Amino acid sequence: MVGVAGMRGRQTVRGMFQSLGVIMVAAGVMYLFIPHDEHAEPVKAKDYRVELLTAQRAAPYPVLAPEGLGEGWKATVVSYKRERGDAWQLGFITPDTQYVAVNQSTAEPGKFVPEVTLKAKDTGKTQTVAGRVWQRWEGPKYDALVRTDGGATTVVTGTASFERLAEMAGSLQSKKV
Repeated sequence: MVGVAGMRGRQTVRGMFQSLGVIMVAAGVMYLFIPHDEHAEPVKAKDYRVELLTAQRAAPYPVLAPEGLGEGWKATVVSYKRERGDAWQLGFITPDTQYVAVNQSTAEPGKFVPEVTLKAKDTGKTQTVAGRVWQRWEGPKYDALVRTDGGATTVVTGTASFERLAEMAGSLQSKKV
């Protein structure tokens, strides 16, 4: 009986090492074939001045863009789509690597806001930023500050905190071209 128990113990240890070997081979294969780049360059800031001028000339509302944001904000997304309700989008990575976007459109707010906020809902609360009242929306992915003015709905949305969203909202300016 003692001999059988000793054999089972050795088989258990042997099986454990075999399993570990299989796991190590699988991990090695995944490491080789799943794309990764430890030396990837950080996100590069996008110069959006040309697109901003184009949008300001084309849009039927005052197109907004930030002025005076602190260090570390990087523009990463910019677009203007006349065919989608004169939709203006300007996205940024914050200094703490969260996403914040400014979206404006003449589209119906009830459809536009949930679309750009990825299904956020109006909380019924407001927040005053730089003397302007914004509606607070909360969602499963993005929160937002929303206001309708000058013929367009402006949405400041993203993964960032309401404090960062307010920082963006407070920096928004319109320059007539």
